[in-house]
Amino acid sequence: MSEQKAFELKVDEQNIAWLSIDVPGEKMNTLQAAFADDMKAIFTQLQENISTIKGLIVHSLKPDNFIAGADVRMLDACTSAEQAKDLAVQGQTMFQQLSDLPFPVVAAIHGPCLGGGLELALACDYRVCTTSDKTRLGLPEVQLGLLPGSGGTQRLPRLIGLLPSLDMILTGKQLRAAKAKKLGVVDAVVPESVLLQVARSFVEKHAGKSQAKRKVSTKEKLISNTSLGRKVIFEQAAKKTHDKTRGNYPAAEAILDVMRHGLEKGFEQGQVKEAQRFGDLVMTPESKALRSIFFATTEMKKEKGTQAEPKDVGMAAVLGGGLMGAGISHVSVAKAKVPVRIKDVSNDGVLNALKYNYKLFNKQRKRRILSKAKLQSNMLKLSGGVDFTRFNHTDIVIEAVFEDLELKQQMVADVEANAKDSTIFATNTSSLPIHKIAEKAQRPEKVVGLHYFSPVEKMPLVEIIPHQSTSDETISTVVEFARKQGKTPIVVKDCAGFYVNRILAPYMNESAQVLMSGEPIEHLDKALLNFGFPVGPITLLDEVGIDIGAKIMPILVGELGERFRGPDVFDTLLDDNRKGRKSGKGFYTYKGKKKEVDKSVYKLLSLTPEVKSGEKDIALRCVLPMLNEAVRCLEEGIIRSPRDGDIGAIFGIGFPPFLGGPFRYMDQLGLEKVIELMNQHAQKYGDRFAPCDGLLTRAGLNKPFYE
Repeated sequence: MSEQKAFELKVDEQNIAWLSIDVPGEKMNTLQAAFADDMKAIFTQLQENISTIKGLIVHSLKPDNFIAGADVRMLDACTSAEQAKDLAVQGQTMFQQLSDLPFPVVAAIHGPCLGGGLELALACDYRVCTTSDKTRLGLPEVQLGLLPGSGGTQRLPRLIGLLPSLDMILTGKQLRAAKAKKLGVVDAVVPESVLLQVARSFVEKHAGKSQAKRKVSTKEKLISNTSLGRKVIFEQAAKKTHDKTRGNYPAAEAILDVMRHGLEKGFEQGQVKEAQRFGDLVMTPESKALRSIFFATTEMKKEKGTQAEPKDVGMAAVLGGGLMGAGISHVSVAKAKVPVRIKDVSNDGVLNALKYNYKLFNKQRKRRILSKAKLQSNMLKLSGGVDFTRFNHTDIVIEAVFEDLELKQQMVADVEANAKDSTIFATNTSSLPIHKIAEKAQRPEKVVGLHYFSPVEKMPLVEIIPHQSTSDETISTVVEFARKQGKTPIVVKDCAGFYVNRILAPYMNESAQVLMSGEPIEHLDKALLNFGFPVGPITLLDEVGIDIGAKIMPILVGELGERFRGPDVFDTLLDDNRKGRKSGKGFYTYKGKKKEVDKSVYKLLSLTPEVKSGEKDIALRCVLPMLNEAVRCLEEGIIRSPRDGDIGAIFGIGFPPFLGGPFRYMDQLGLEKVIELMNQHAQKYGDRFAPCDGLLTRAGLNKPFYE
């Protein structure tokens, strides 16, 4: 038997050539350097029949994807920028050959068509895609710290114009079929059942004709075809990009450079620059860190948390109709696609949760992501009341009530009395130990922590916290369910603060210490924004709620010791009714979406604001205690691996992705250097900075976190 190749060419009786893609042994089609020989043979075959072939249709034999991009493992194998550049040139050459064929070439797309997959499709003359929700088109390379390296930066702007191309390539956003058609990325959107017929009709219609020139809108032409118009667009894009990336993501600036170069110097020169910058970016620490996140999350999708098989969840219930409960019910219906029963102490609470869901679904309807019928069917999956009606049908009950131990224990008893013996009780607590919540349970093996982050529909992480008696089946069922809700779950040990809040607390405490030393609020926030966090620590405290902070801190001090004691500001702020955004004022005042520093807070805390330290010094001072605590969590087995610790910090609190997470960042700095910095800070600011034993031992053994 001949071995199966990724690319196969067949010519049918009507002289239409069909190029099928099916990477053997893989769920997803990805482009690999090893396929170059297959493609050479195919181009030779096409050349031999060039006079008789009417056209070529490129399609996938996978049931749910076209090409998900280039195989990222290929890039990790590169040891120099030159090697990476050669990969880009190889891709460019292959797609140019496709583009130069003298007959119409049509890409028939169903499912993800991303990165190199879209670059291949852009090299075709026409693109037809399916209406399926699985179909997504995009160039997400920027999210790996790269740029599209096989002609994408040059072909896309020439197809759809400069402005929409910049938007797509700089954000890495993925388009649904209708939007791709509207922008002109594809020529037709059709049901999956007729995809290949329609692709064939494009060949028949255009056979023997030279390719028609694309139409870019007149407004777009006027702007981007003049050097002045281009200059204005690129200057605005550069400013906007820098505001967003703060210079921490070199790929964004490289994209602008390459696209500009190609539009000014021509397509070929653009490709030369594209390959060169691609090669450089592959070797940057930022891209290596971002690729490590990609590999980690891919790996985690295959893990169940234990060896046990997960059970199916056919229906869920949520206790509490507040912000958390509403968000949890939303991801359960929208992503996990299960019906949800909401229980609250009052009907108003249930109504609030339903309103919250309606608002989110309606937003999607307005953006044409959901049809009206789909919105209605989603809303029909939600029901609620003040009692335990239908709880005997639920497979999992997720509790999101107030942080009060007795109340949560009561909830366990109520659910055990009203649900099936097999129903899992998952508690969304952010600070209470799970074993205490399960203390009086009749079925402690069914009790587990499931800690979401707010707002639930946006934050990608959940912490899954088994206590000593939680069964393996319960753990794997909850891991699987969380993943269906669109979350990245990490399993952590039952200990105060779990992992994310435990490493966040020392960071927040140190920010408060910096504030109490008189540094202005906006200077402090800006220092950590420029370091790479999505929001500054003072803004974060306002967002989370000062009252929540006041509740969690004493628990951490009680369980973990004095190093968790921060400056005593909570009571002063709360006495002045400053809870943060929810009460309209905290450190900032809020009017709608606008916020500004509330200067009267300085007087309240007896401070005279004055800039004394540089941004880099402030950022390091706040981050070092977080790094130290992360190592303690690893040593104590709170997290299972440095990988889980990195993903938890990035997805849970927005640790800068381009640094790869706390553990990769320490490896990158070098453990000796980290210890030296901690010792300097300990001399200056106190023992709370002293490096923990685990860090000292590791450095002594010269053992980085990642081999």
